[in-house]
Amino acid sequence: MKKSISLMLLFCFALVLVFGGIFTTNSCFAMTEDLFEFTAKSYVLMDFNSAEIIFEKDSLEKLPVASIIKLMTIELTCDEIEQGRLSLDDIVVASENASGMGGSQVFIEAGGEYSVGDLLKSVVVSSANDASVALAEKIAGSEGSFVSLMNKKAREMGLKNTNYCNATGLPASGQFSCAQDTAKLLKQVTSHSIYHKYSTIWMDTLSHPEGRESELVNTNKLIRYYEGCDGGKTGSTNEAGYCLSATAKRGNMRLIAVVLGSTTGKDRFDETAQLLNYGFANFENKKIVSAGIVLNEKAQVKAGNVENVAVYAKDDLFVLTKKRDDEVQIFTEIRFNEVNAPIKKGDKVGEIYVVKNGVVVGTSDLISNEFAQKQTYYNLLEKIVNNWRVIN
Repeated sequence: MKKSISLMLLFCFALVLVFGGIFTTNSCFAMTEDLFEFTAKSYVLMDFNSAEIIFEKDSLEKLPVASIIKLMTIELTCDEIEQGRLSLDDIVVASENASGMGGSQVFIEAGGEYSVGDLLKSVVVSSANDASVALAEKIAGSEGSFVSLMNKKAREMGLKNTNYCNATGLPASGQFSCAQDTAKLLKQVTSHSIYHKYSTIWMDTLSHPEGRESELVNTNKLIRYYEGCDGGKTGSTNEAGYCLSATAKRGNMRLIAVVLGSTTGKDRFDETAQLLNYGFANFENKKIVSAGIVLNEKAQVKAGNVENVAVYAKDDLFVLTKKRDDEVQIFTEIRFNEVNAPIKKGDKVGEIYVVKNGVVVGTSDLISNEFAQKQTYYNLLEKIVNNWRVIN
């Protein structure tokens, strides 16, 4: 019976390869039955490592998400820092425009000098509109130009149900996102170590040039009250209702939960916690492929001084499974490119796929761990001699 199942899975995988290449999905579970009585209009629970959707309701519906928009402001700021174009110690001179932002703010002074780090902390911890615009103007020259960068990044990330009109999340016609896009964005933001420098701060202060201080209190209460929660973003307006994206890690498993349009502030925290509780209680994460570890399989090299090169996976690959699920079928499949010498160490030479129950749930590039030079006449002669010795 097990042999038949394995053959069937291999046949399914072969069909995937033949018809349209490799097909990947991040929604093997995607349960939508009403397990919860939520006030939220839309919500999603996603596994961080595999990006599989565990539970969702109307998670692709375009909705206003209020200050959750600032996740993209944070993402672009972290990008700039990691690319070396910006430093946490760089000074930003706050404009009249930035200091005049309404809503949630830390009351930066027009003409005042603030470090990028302090402004980023104010956005991450206190959801400050004025700090968000100050960062946007520093990076792109104006908020409008920064919004263009936001939408460009959204397209690059495949956030198809998202459109930005400002860097703050203040109400604007044509500005929207969805629960799934928000989960993907938080996954990306969470991958930045810079973000975690501030995301777990519960209370802090921002010092202004004139000597006064603004108190910073994390708007995400789960940071303090939910075990393992170390990031996320709140948002609330009359139009959007109460929204929350949050991530928590326990053991080797990290989850991301998003609720949009809850009725009260308390509801959004309770509903997000319920989603996270459900995920941690019923699912587990298994690492199937480890990044950087040389595999047993080798890539064949054409016209090289060696016949093959050792390879490793560029990324860790995980599989999400239900706890105590003995029926799940998991295997890996490798597909090498046509590899012609010369090959440099670090070149991509193929892909490795993780297949669960006949569905590709993860993929990574395969990287050469060795050099392979072009074959010389001496190499060819050596092969002929070696083959002759084997025959005789």
